[in-house]
Amino acid sequence: MADEKKNGLTVLVCGGGNAAQVATAMFAARYDTYAISLYADEGPRWKQSMCGSRWFDQVNGMELTLDTGKKLVSMPTDITNDPSIAAKADVIILAVPSFAHGQYFEAFYPYIKPGTVVACMPARSGGDILFAAKMKEKADSLAFVGFETLPWACRFTEWGKRATILGTKGSILAAVTPESEATRAISILQGLLGVYPAITKSPNNLGISLRNPGQVIHPGVMYGRWCPEKWDGKPVAEKPLFYQGVDDFSESILLGLSNEVQDVCRKVESLVPGFSLKDACTLHQWYLDSYKGQMADDSTLRKSMNTCSAYTGLTHPLKDVDGGFMPDLRYRYIAEDIPTGLCFTRGLAELLEVPTPTMDKVMTWGQEQLGKSFLVDGKMAGANLAETRAPQAVGIKTKEEFFKAAKIS
Repeated sequence: MADEKKNGLTVLVCGGGNAAQVATAMFAARYDTYAISLYADEGPRWKQSMCGSRWFDQVNGMELTLDTGKKLVSMPTDITNDPSIAAKADVIILAVPSFAHGQYFEAFYPYIKPGTVVACMPARSGGDILFAAKMKEKADSLAFVGFETLPWACRFTEWGKRATILGTKGSILAAVTPESEATRAISILQGLLGVYPAITKSPNNLGISLRNPGQVIHPGVMYGRWCPEKWDGKPVAEKPLFYQGVDDFSESILLGLSNEVQDVCRKVESLVPGFSLKDACTLHQWYLDSYKGQMADDSTLRKSMNTCSAYTGLTHPLKDVDGGFMPDLRYRYIAEDIPTGLCFTRGLAELLEVPTPTMDKVMTWGQEQLGKSFLVDGKMAGANLAETRAPQAVGIKTKEEFFKAAKIS
């Protein structure tokens, strides 16, 4: 009994979407939990929605239906838009789109305390590099955790009031920087999540960054269907399938991108003896790992994508127009996955002098659709570079500087 005590933990959840509402409701059932949204008036609206009981609904707080069928009702300590709340947090969970990570890091910088565990779900590519740049001299006293993906498939059923976990992953990859904090950080986060998903420790955040499937799949499939070689610019009569519609041409683009990511991995490993990027697998292997048993034919990348039951009926992002449908070429598949995915890998490839002809082709097309400039004359030096996760965006100019920032030795 002498060793037993009250062990308090304060959690701060960032965001106001599906995952943030689920995380807040789950963690608030056990721990002192705050939520913050820096988006307009989202925080105050969420707070009001939980406290504004109606005559037919007398439950204050957030109701969470788990995938087991059980329900939790909890009330976070507060929901705010004031970043100074970070000073109270032992753990900060970012469940916001990756393009917003930098905004939250900057806002928390003046207030965050040593020892805080900061986890991004998911981190996408280069999350640890961005975190170190924004946290400056404080970075060494913090633990950054990059998750490969979200722990759950989830949605809110009544915004700010009720949410549902549709399914929970059996396991999930995460890496910790610095590695010396891995045991402590993963233990805390596993306690928050519960038995599932089991957090599997990845050796390093660079492996999480280069494994990022979105940086290959989304821009690659969009290019494969809507590039000038395949599309005449006119409306299409039917909505094309996104994954099931991958043809030989799109597969060639995806394989080109995936192979170039692998070239970057092998170059890093050749320069740093003993350093492993085992988790940064090929895209085909990622499908075999992630959707085992859900693909009718997994013999090739294209067939894996075409026959994956998880993707049945999903179409390209489209807009209704006279005469049919036009692609939404500023959808997040391009607007997010190029700046926070491909730009990181392409920037690292440049530092390592690894050729990337497929990436260059897809990125040049993608930046034209966005009206942005990331890649200019074969260099990551465009006017909008600061909006990306490219190492060059935070002033990294050599591979040695990159390895230092990524704590790779």
